[in-house]
Amino acid sequence: MQNPTVDSTTFKRAAKTDRYAGHDYYDLDGLLTEEQKIAQMATREWVKQEVSPIIEDAYERAIYPRHLLKGLGELGALGPSLPAEYGCAGTDEVTYGLMMMELERGDSGIRSAASVQGSLVMYPIYRYGSEEQRKKYLPKLASGEMIGCFGLTEPNSGSDPGSMTTNIKDDGDAYILNGAKMWITNSPIADVAVVWAKDEEGIIRGLIVDMDTPGCSAPKIEGKLSLRASITGELVFEDARIPKSQLLPNIKGLKGPLSCLTKARYGIAWGAIGAGLDCYDSALRYSLEREQFGKPIGGFQLTQKKLAEMITEITKAQLLAWRLGTLFDAGKVTPAQVSMAKRNNVHMALEIAREARQIHGGMGITNEYPCMRHMMNLETVLTYEGTHDIHLLITGMDVTGINAFK
Repeated sequence: MQNPTVDSTTFKRAAKTDRYAGHDYYDLDGLLTEEQKIAQMATREWVKQEVSPIIEDAYERAIYPRHLLKGLGELGALGPSLPAEYGCAGTDEVTYGLMMMELERGDSGIRSAASVQGSLVMYPIYRYGSEEQRKKYLPKLASGEMIGCFGLTEPNSGSDPGSMTTNIKDDGDAYILNGAKMWITNSPIADVAVVWAKDEEGIIRGLIVDMDTPGCSAPKIEGKLSLRASITGELVFEDARIPKSQLLPNIKGLKGPLSCLTKARYGIAWGAIGAGLDCYDSALRYSLEREQFGKPIGGFQLTQKKLAEMITEITKAQLLAWRLGTLFDAGKVTPAQVSMAKRNNVHMALEIAREARQIHGGMGITNEYPCMRHMMNLETVLTYEGTHDIHLLITGMDVTGINAFK
């Protein structure tokens, strides 16, 4: 069963105003262009107006606010660094990262929706697709008119995607697709899926699958305690006949899906900072307003220790992400560098969410404050797009030259 289409009026709107104004301890803004700052502030204001008022209600009820996808399209947050000729914003990679940071301050699920659409669906179509495929799909995906998903992970194939069993067989002018994918963001509501499968020679190929094709289904995964404002499902293919024109012609092998994951992990490295910033912002405000023993709790040494460590780790993550973005824009970034930033920044944000929850005391477990929601979301972000430990091994292999995966 697909997640219901909901209008923004369906959600209860929070009475509290989003007072976030940003935290930039090392003047990162001084390293940004005017265009980058404009895109960041536009995204921040959009989150304040469209996400913050409804996100707690959406999360509590486990309903994906899919109406926001068109807003993301209007904002230019869907595949923003892809060329304008396909309806995209045509920004640089630092701008893309800043936008993901602001989106995840709102909620990891909202940033996930944008990341999947832009990095895992639009990016492979742009990089590996034909011109006909680009013109057919990218403008509608960029506007949010069409929703996409990315099929790589399988029930028995997660950190080892090369062991996938989903396969295609030649059938004249089409391929017969069989197999199943698991933990797929947006799949129950997707119009199109970029699916990776092995051909009859065992070579991994990418296909653009229209989800209304007979034999394609996308059951929703229920019972999530994390990313509840995001919709997740499976992809099931039973003798689905996919026209050969839907094959991505310019890629063979595991390099294809892994390059898409590198692009998505880059967005996560920025995005997680936003979740950490939101928790820090809430904890700082609360520490100055909550009084115990005759003064604000922010006046006590242990609280100041927590806050000082939070802003230190956030600042380090901001600088790590900015440098990563400049390397990306210069064409010098490596997948291992992206892995380092993804692992570090998500872990940082999760630790800050936990410390911020403590500063809020008992109120920290309620949805009046964002810490618990971010904490639960980040438990998933720590695992998806490469687990925390897998990224550690990627760095280890990069510095030693020894593959510890086998």
